[in-house]
Amino acid sequence: MALLLHHITSVHHADLEPYRTLKRPIDHQQQGIFIAEGEKVVRRLAESTLRVRSILLTKEWFAVYESLLQSRRETIEVYIADKDLMETIVGYPLHKGIMALAEIPERTTIAKIVATTHHPFLFAAVDGIMNSENLGVIVRNCASFGVQAILVGETSCDPYLRRAVRNSMGNVFVLPIVQLRDIAKELSILRSSYSTKLIAAHPREGSKDVSMVDLAGDCCVVFGSEGNGISEAVLAVCDEAVTIPMMNGVDSINVGSASAVVLYEARHQRSFQ
Repeated sequence: MALLLHHITSVHHADLEPYRTLKRPIDHQQQGIFIAEGEKVVRRLAESTLRVRSILLTKEWFAVYESLLQSRRETIEVYIADKDLMETIVGYPLHKGIMALAEIPERTTIAKIVATTHHPFLFAAVDGIMNSENLGVIVRNCASFGVQAILVGETSCDPYLRRAVRNSMGNVFVLPIVQLRDIAKELSILRSSYSTKLIAAHPREGSKDVSMVDLAGDCCVVFGSEGNGISEAVLAVCDEAVTIPMMNGVDSINVGSASAVVLYEARHQRSFQ
Protein backbone atom coordinates (compact mmCIF):
# COMPACT_ATOMS: atom_id res chain seq x y z
CA MET A 1 0.00 0.00 0.00
CA ALA A 2 1.94 3.04 1.23
CA LEU A 3 5.13 4.00 3.00
CA LEU A 4 4.91 6.92 5.41
CA LEU A 5 8.38 8.43 5.55
CA HIS A 6 9.79 10.17 8.62
CA HIS A 7 13.31 11.58 8.86
CA ILE A 8 14.44 11.15 12.46
CA THR A 9 16.97 13.40 14.19
CA SER A 10 16.55 12.07 17.76
CA VAL A 11 16.26 8.58 19.24
CA HIS A 12 13.82 10.04 21.76
CA HIS A 13 11.09 10.26 19.14
CA ALA A 14 8.05 8.68 20.85
CA ASP A 15 7.45 6.11 18.11
CA LEU A 16 10.97 4.71 18.51
CA GLU A 17 10.52 3.58 22.13
CA PRO A 18 10.15 -0.14 21.25
CA TYR A 19 13.45 -0.02 19.36
CA ARG A 20 15.51 1.60 22.12
CA THR A 21 15.64 -1.10 24.76
CA LEU A 22 16.03 -4.82 25.27
CA LYS A 23 14.56 -4.60 28.75
CA ARG A 24 10.80 -4.44 28.19
CA PRO A 25 9.83 -7.83 26.77
CA ILE A 26 6.66 -8.02 28.86
CA ASP A 27 5.48 -4.68 27.47
CA HIS A 28 6.04 -5.95 23.94
CA GLN A 29 4.19 -9.20 24.64
CA GLN A 30 1.23 -7.30 26.07
CA GLN A 31 1.16 -5.05 23.01
CA GLY A 32 1.45 -8.04 20.67
CA ILE A 33 4.60 -6.73 18.98
CA PHE A 34 8.19 -7.81 18.47
CA ILE A 35 11.41 -6.37 17.09
CA ALA A 36 13.42 -7.83 14.22
CA GLU A 37 16.99 -6.64 13.80
CA GLY A 38 19.73 -7.12 11.24
CA GLU A 39 19.60 -7.26 7.46
CA LYS A 40 18.85 -10.97 7.00
CA VAL A 41 16.20 -11.09 9.71
CA VAL A 42 14.44 -7.93 8.54
CA ARG A 43 14.50 -9.15 4.95
CA ARG A 44 12.86 -12.43 5.97
CA LEU A 45 10.25 -10.45 7.88
CA ALA A 46 9.56 -8.23 4.87
CA GLU A 47 9.17 -11.32 2.70
CA SER A 48 6.83 -13.04 5.17
CA THR A 49 3.07 -12.74 5.65
CA LEU A 50 3.39 -11.17 9.10
CA ARG A 51 2.12 -7.62 9.51
CA VAL A 52 4.90 -5.02 9.67
CA ARG A 53 4.07 -1.82 11.53
CA SER A 54 7.28 0.16 11.09
CA ILE A 55 10.91 0.01 10.07
CA LEU A 56 13.86 2.03 11.36
CA LEU A 57 16.88 2.22 9.08
CA THR A 58 19.56 4.36 7.52
CA LYS A 59 19.01 6.05 4.16
CA GLU A 60 21.47 3.56 2.64
CA TRP A 61 19.34 0.61 3.77
CA PHE A 62 16.16 2.36 2.64
CA ALA A 63 17.55 2.55 -0.89
CA VAL A 64 18.00 -1.24 -0.77
CA TYR A 65 14.63 -2.02 0.78
CA GLU A 66 12.30 0.55 -0.77
CA SER A 67 10.94 -1.64 -3.56
CA LEU A 68 10.40 -4.63 -1.26
CA LEU A 69 8.57 -2.46 1.27
CA GLN A 70 6.48 -0.90 -1.49
CA SER A 71 5.30 -4.37 -2.47
CA ARG A 72 3.78 -4.97 0.97
CA ARG A 73 0.00 -4.69 1.35
CA GLU A 74 -0.09 -2.75 4.64
CA THR A 75 0.86 0.86 5.32
CA ILE A 76 4.29 0.98 6.97
CA GLU A 77 5.79 3.80 8.99
CA VAL A 78 9.38 4.25 7.77
CA TYR A 79 11.82 6.04 10.08
CA ILE A 80 15.03 7.08 8.36
CA ALA A 81 18.01 8.07 10.51
CA ASP A 82 21.69 8.81 10.00
CA LYS A 83 24.17 6.07 10.76
CA ASP A 84 25.58 8.02 13.73
CA LEU A 85 22.15 8.15 15.33
CA MET A 86 21.50 4.46 14.64
CA GLU A 87 24.76 3.63 16.40
CA THR A 88 23.37 5.07 19.64
CA ILE A 89 20.50 2.55 19.71
CA VAL A 90 21.23 -0.53 21.80
CA GLY A 91 22.72 -3.48 19.91
CA TYR A 92 24.19 -1.68 16.89
CA PRO A 93 26.80 -4.42 16.20
CA LEU A 94 23.80 -6.74 15.76
CA HIS A 95 21.21 -4.62 14.00
CA LYS A 96 23.74 -2.77 11.79
CA GLY A 97 21.38 0.10 11.12
CA ILE A 98 18.18 -1.74 10.19
CA MET A 99 15.35 -2.84 12.48
CA ALA A 100 11.62 -3.45 12.14
CA LEU A 101 8.58 -3.69 14.38
CA ALA A 102 5.90 -6.24 13.56
CA GLU A 103 2.82 -7.87 15.05
CA ILE A 104 2.93 -11.27 16.73
CA PRO A 105 0.60 -13.63 14.83
CA GLU A 106 -2.74 -14.54 16.38
CA ARG A 107 -2.67 -17.58 18.65
CA THR A 108 -3.36 -20.91 17.01
CA THR A 109 -4.13 -24.35 18.42
CA ILE A 110 -2.85 -27.89 18.07
CA ALA A 111 -6.18 -28.88 16.49
CA LYS A 112 -5.85 -26.23 13.77
CA ILE A 113 -2.23 -27.18 13.05
CA VAL A 114 -2.99 -30.90 12.81
CA ALA A 115 -5.93 -30.19 10.47
CA THR A 116 -3.69 -28.34 8.02
CA THR A 117 -0.51 -30.46 8.21
CA HIS A 118 0.27 -33.36 5.92
CA HIS A 119 1.16 -36.77 7.35
CA PRO A 120 3.45 -38.03 8.63
CA PHE A 121 3.93 -34.81 10.56
CA LEU A 122 6.91 -33.81 12.66
CA PHE A 123 6.39 -31.37 15.52
CA ALA A 124 8.76 -30.12 18.20
CA ALA A 125 7.86 -28.99 21.72
CA VAL A 126 9.89 -27.05 24.26
CA ASP A 127 9.52 -27.39 28.01
CA GLY A 128 11.26 -25.01 30.40
CA ILE A 129 13.50 -23.31 27.80
CA MET A 130 13.99 -19.88 29.37
CA ASN A 131 17.13 -18.89 27.46
CA SER A 132 15.82 -16.92 24.47
CA GLU A 133 18.99 -17.46 22.43
CA ASN A 134 18.70 -21.24 22.84
CA LEU A 135 15.04 -21.08 21.85
CA GLY A 136 15.94 -19.09 18.74
CA VAL A 137 18.51 -21.71 17.74
CA ILE A 138 15.95 -24.49 18.25
CA VAL A 139 13.50 -22.64 16.00
CA ARG A 140 16.17 -22.32 13.31
CA ASN A 141 16.99 -26.03 13.57
CA CYS A 142 13.30 -26.90 13.36
CA ALA A 143 13.00 -24.99 10.10
CA SER A 144 16.19 -26.58 8.78
CA PHE A 145 15.06 -30.15 9.37
CA GLY A 146 11.44 -29.96 8.31
CA VAL A 147 9.54 -29.52 11.56
CA GLN A 148 6.03 -28.37 10.69
CA ALA A 149 5.08 -26.65 13.97
CA ILE A 150 6.64 -25.74 17.30
CA LEU A 151 4.70 -26.14 20.55
CA VAL A 152 5.94 -23.74 23.22
CA GLY A 153 5.10 -24.67 26.80
CA GLU A 154 4.04 -22.16 29.42
CA THR A 155 7.36 -22.66 31.23
CA SER A 156 9.38 -21.53 28.20
CA CYS A 157 10.16 -17.99 27.09
CA ASP A 158 8.38 -16.25 24.24
CA PRO A 159 9.81 -17.17 20.80
CA TYR A 160 9.18 -13.56 19.71
CA LEU A 161 11.64 -12.08 22.19
CA ARG A 162 14.23 -9.97 20.42
CA ARG A 163 17.14 -12.35 21.02
CA ALA A 164 15.03 -15.38 20.10
CA VAL A 165 13.96 -13.78 16.81
CA ARG A 166 17.55 -12.84 16.02
CA ASN A 167 18.96 -16.31 16.81
CA SER A 168 16.23 -17.97 14.77
CA MET A 169 17.55 -15.93 11.82
CA GLY A 170 13.95 -15.00 11.06
CA ASN A 171 12.75 -18.59 10.72
CA VAL A 172 10.19 -17.90 13.45
CA PHE A 173 8.28 -15.92 10.79
CA VAL A 174 7.54 -18.98 8.67
CA LEU A 175 6.93 -21.73 11.23
CA PRO A 176 3.56 -22.12 12.97
CA ILE A 177 3.99 -21.50 16.71
CA VAL A 178 1.49 -22.93 19.19
CA GLN A 179 1.81 -21.34 22.62
CA LEU A 180 0.48 -23.77 25.21
CA ARG A 181 -1.15 -23.05 28.55
CA ASP A 182 -0.53 -26.52 30.02
CA ILE A 183 2.14 -28.39 28.10
CA ALA A 184 1.72 -31.77 29.83
CA LYS A 185 -2.06 -31.77 29.35
CA GLU A 186 -1.96 -30.56 25.75
CA LEU A 187 0.77 -32.99 24.73
CA SER A 188 -1.32 -35.78 26.24
CA ILE A 189 -4.24 -34.68 24.05
CA LEU A 190 -1.95 -34.58 21.00
CA ARG A 191 -0.91 -38.15 21.79
CA SER A 192 -4.37 -39.58 22.47
CA SER A 193 -6.55 -37.63 20.05
CA TYR A 194 -4.17 -37.49 17.08
CA SER A 195 -2.20 -40.74 17.48
CA THR A 196 1.06 -38.85 17.86
CA LYS A 197 4.14 -40.45 19.33
CA LEU A 198 5.78 -38.21 21.95
CA ILE A 199 9.57 -38.51 22.04
CA ALA A 200 11.45 -36.97 24.98
CA ALA A 201 14.99 -35.86 24.13
CA HIS A 202 16.12 -36.64 27.66
CA PRO A 203 19.14 -38.70 28.76
CA ARG A 204 18.21 -40.95 31.67
CA GLU A 205 18.23 -44.60 32.60
CA GLY A 206 16.26 -46.41 29.95
CA SER A 207 16.70 -43.77 27.25
CA LYS A 208 17.36 -45.24 23.82
CA ASP A 209 19.94 -44.29 21.24
CA VAL A 210 18.11 -41.76 19.04
CA SER A 211 19.03 -43.72 15.91
CA MET A 212 17.23 -46.78 17.29
CA VAL A 213 13.85 -45.08 17.73
CA ASP A 214 11.24 -44.78 14.97
CA LEU A 215 10.88 -41.08 14.13
CA ALA A 216 9.34 -41.58 10.70
CA GLY A 217 5.66 -41.49 11.69
CA ASP A 218 3.51 -38.77 13.23
CA CYS A 219 5.59 -37.62 16.18
CA CYS A 220 6.50 -34.70 18.41
CA VAL A 221 10.00 -34.39 19.84
CA VAL A 222 10.18 -32.65 23.22
CA PHE A 223 13.23 -30.65 24.32
CA GLY A 224 13.85 -29.44 27.87
CA SER A 225 16.03 -26.95 29.65
CA GLU A 226 19.76 -27.53 29.98
CA GLY A 227 19.66 -27.33 33.75
CA ASN A 228 16.73 -29.59 34.61
CA GLY A 229 15.79 -31.23 31.34
CA ILE A 230 12.17 -32.12 30.71
CA SER A 231 9.80 -31.90 33.68
CA GLU A 232 8.48 -35.08 35.27
CA ALA A 233 4.93 -34.16 34.31
CA VAL A 234 5.88 -33.98 30.63
CA LEU A 235 8.08 -37.08 30.77
CA ALA A 236 5.11 -38.97 32.16
CA VAL A 237 3.07 -38.43 28.99
CA CYS A 238 5.92 -39.25 26.56
CA ASP A 239 6.10 -42.65 24.86
CA GLU A 240 9.88 -42.92 24.75
CA ALA A 241 13.01 -41.06 25.82
CA VAL A 242 16.03 -40.79 23.53
CA THR A 243 19.65 -39.87 24.06
CA ILE A 244 22.58 -38.96 21.82
CA PRO A 245 25.58 -41.30 22.16
CA MET A 246 28.68 -39.33 23.21
CA MET A 247 32.37 -39.99 23.74
CA ASN A 248 35.24 -38.83 25.94
CA GLY A 249 33.15 -38.64 29.08
CA VAL A 250 30.85 -35.90 27.76
CA ASP A 251 27.39 -36.44 29.23
CA SER A 252 25.45 -33.60 27.57
CA ILE A 253 25.59 -30.88 24.94
CA ASN A 254 23.82 -27.55 24.51
CA VAL A 255 20.11 -28.01 23.89
CA GLY A 256 20.39 -26.14 20.60
CA SER A 257 23.04 -28.58 19.38
CA ALA A 258 21.07 -31.53 20.72
CA SER A 259 17.96 -30.42 18.84
CA ALA A 260 19.94 -30.34 15.58
CA VAL A 261 21.18 -33.92 16.08
CA VAL A 262 17.78 -35.36 17.00
CA LEU A 263 15.87 -33.51 14.27
CA TYR A 264 18.48 -34.48 11.67
CA GLU A 265 17.91 -38.12 12.62
CA ALA A 266 14.15 -37.64 12.18
CA ARG A 267 14.70 -36.02 8.80
CA HIS A 268 17.12 -38.80 7.78
CA GLN A 269 14.58 -41.50 8.62
CA ARG A 270 11.85 -39.69 6.69
CA SER A 271 14.04 -39.37 3.61
CA PHE A 272 13.54 -43.09 2.97
CA GLN A 273 9.75 -42.76 2.73
